[in-house]
Amino acid sequence: MEKIQEIHEFDNLELLANQVVEGFIIGLHKSPYHGFSVEFAEHRIYNPGEPRKNVDWKVFARTDRMYAKRYEEETNLRCQIVIDASSSMYFPEDAKAGMNKMKFSVYSAAALINLLKRQRDAAGLSVFTDQVTVNTGARSSVVHQQMLYAQLDRLLKDKPVNVRTDAVKCLNEIAETVHKRSMVIIFSDMLEDMNPDRLSELFSALQHLKFNKHEVILFHVVDKEKELDFNFENRPYVFVDMETGEKVKLQAAQVKDYYVSQMAKFENELKLRCGQYKIEFVEADINKGYKQVLLPFLTKRAKMF
Repeated sequence: MEKIQEIHEFDNLELLANQVVEGFIIGLHKSPYHGFSVEFAEHRIYNPGEPRKNVDWKVFARTDRMYAKRYEEETNLRCQIVIDASSSMYFPEDAKAGMNKMKFSVYSAAALINLLKRQRDAAGLSVFTDQVTVNTGARSSVVHQQMLYAQLDRLLKDKPVNVRTDAVKCLNEIAETVHKRSMVIIFSDMLEDMNPDRLSELFSALQHLKFNKHEVILFHVVDKEKELDFNFENRPYVFVDMETGEKVKLQAAQVKDYYVSQMAKFENELKLRCGQYKIEFVEADINKGYKQVLLPFLTKRAKMF
């Protein structure tokens, strides 16, 4: 019930983003290539006739002398947020569950866009299924931010049926369009195909992003309780593949051990390959809530740079 109320409270994505970001660390991240906006360097005596926007009024209140803040100019960060919008990202479908993978991804993306805008940095959005359906450039204007929120809101309202993923093709296409030396944050369950050959192709696509000097971060968005731990009552179920519509009827206990071992193997392989390719891997369990996953991630990055 509490989760459902929270979702109603945050029907407005801009409100949601403000709630998450408000009071959080300003200047939380500087990438290896560039920082967020400009960085304070030192005070200097204010010269009459200069613009007063850089006057440190707190220092003036304490000392009755006017000092201006001197800044070190830095190139603004460009961040491309990439969201997998295939049918599997709308699991679980039951509204009583409160949060599904798509809501988690959209809410997290909205908070990141809000934070980037506050820092005067540029955000872009790419959405893919078996094709790239949205692919905007990275900009920092208010109009652009509102357009991104509108695109995210559409993802919440969509209920795609049997829409498949082709992450390999789409990530390669996105890699060709994103401005070099950007931060690329991907939200996906990575459940397109778990065979080793397809996984190698997927990481070749991710390496394509790395080749273009992007910093790549993968949020592996899953319902850990159901998709990894397979916590179902021991009774007959009809399991439906949300991307193909294929149905399998079985008793949960019949396959649990094998299923859990295979998913653990897949998860470990994802982590291992991300480490090899220097892609940051973030475990994003929707049952923890987007705040409990996003804020520790941002705090950790604040300490890194």
